[in-house]
Amino acid sequence: MEQRNSSQDRIEAAVFRRLVSHLRTRSDVQNIDLMNLAGFCRNCLSKWYVSASADEGEAIEYEEARKLIYGIGYHEWKVKYQTEPTVEQLEEFERRTHRTK
Repeated sequence: MEQRNSSQDRIEAAVFRRLVSHLRTRSDVQNIDLMNLAGFCRNCLSKWYVSASADEGEAIEYEEARKLIYGIGYHEWKVKYQTEPTVEQLEEFERRTHRTK
């Protein structure tokens, strides 16, 4: 395991905050698009947040982590920003999902 230092931790934390901020401003980018292009989405970040929090002994609930990532409650975000996926998006998701199993 690599040795960590506080400067690296601060930089990585700043990068994470910038990524989350960017995703909040780009609500036009759907989670299925992120999954199809990058293999992760806002929900994945939320799950990773829950896992990392537990590793640090500060467990939080999944919905709380989602609110931290989305900037608002998940269900509110879905109502405001989520669109129905296209047939093409769903086919690509299925293709990529089955390829990684």
